[in-house]
Amino acid sequence: MDRAAQTGRLHRKIPVRRRGLVVGVTWGDPAGIGPEITAQAKRILQKSIPIHLMGSHQDTRPGYPSLAGARQAWGALEESVRLLRTKKIQAVVNGPVSKEWLAKVGFRFPGQTEFYARRFGRKDREVTMCLVGPRLRIALASTHVSLRRAVSGLSASAIIRAGLHLIELLKKMGLRRPRIAICGLNPHAGERGLFGKEDLRIVWPAVRRLKSRTRLPVFGPVPSDTVFRRAMQGEFDGVVALYHDQGLIPAKLLDFDRTVNVTMGLPVIRCSPDHGTAFAIAGKRQARPESMIEAIKLAVRLAKMA
Repeated sequence: MDRAAQTGRLHRKIPVRRRGLVVGVTWGDPAGIGPEITAQAKRILQKSIPIHLMGSHQDTRPGYPSLAGARQAWGALEESVRLLRTKKIQAVVNGPVSKEWLAKVGFRFPGQTEFYARRFGRKDREVTMCLVGPRLRIALASTHVSLRRAVSGLSASAIIRAGLHLIELLKKMGLRRPRIAICGLNPHAGERGLFGKEDLRIVWPAVRRLKSRTRLPVFGPVPSDTVFRRAMQGEFDGVVALYHDQGLIPAKLLDFDRTVNVTMGLPVIRCSPDHGTAFAIAGKRQARPESMIEAIKLAVRLAKMA
């Protein structure tokens, strides 16, 4: 069996039963598809995984976001923190929320990733958003910031942090000696400075330091227009993307319905489906629960190793 097939099988065959292990699931925004995909996932998994639901969708209408719904979504997040701290749940999976509507009710975090970082005493730069799908595994050096800030704020330390977290995640998924690639920032990874100096000044040093620190095969900077295809074909086990859309576009293009968002660097296990609230289809029985199901399964797997 080739390595690509092996890693794909690692993602699918996840043991999902352990005495005493409970996964908490937040609905997300009650006007979105969170309640329905959560209900579907619970029906499918209830015989193998104890699931504790958090949140409410009373007095809300599918497809019609509101301040009340945003407050309910925020309340569920706070409840999950309390239950994680008291060990009443061993992992949390979050349904999708609307950052716009959360901001309207005073939620001062760019996203759920940053919320959990702050609640558990971590700085934003100490955690990493990772994406796990059947064909790609990606870590992001930066997340919910403008493209201008992502480029101007890019540092070797951010790339190294994302690389270390990606390696940790891949090892937990069963790869003893993972091979990771680091994306280039500029076209063709800068062509040795012809198309920008950032790859020479920032990315190359980060690759060298990751190699030295981990003694693992680390490649880069690899041009971002080819690296994901090469990873999908099995040449790399994971990829570090340097900004949000560089990693999210290929992940959602290839495996929109099955990719899972994992926050690495937290003292707790936190996963979520890698899609949004989909207000336009909420309540129309069009939402698919696969990403929520995969998120719950992966949360269980990671919690067993915590």
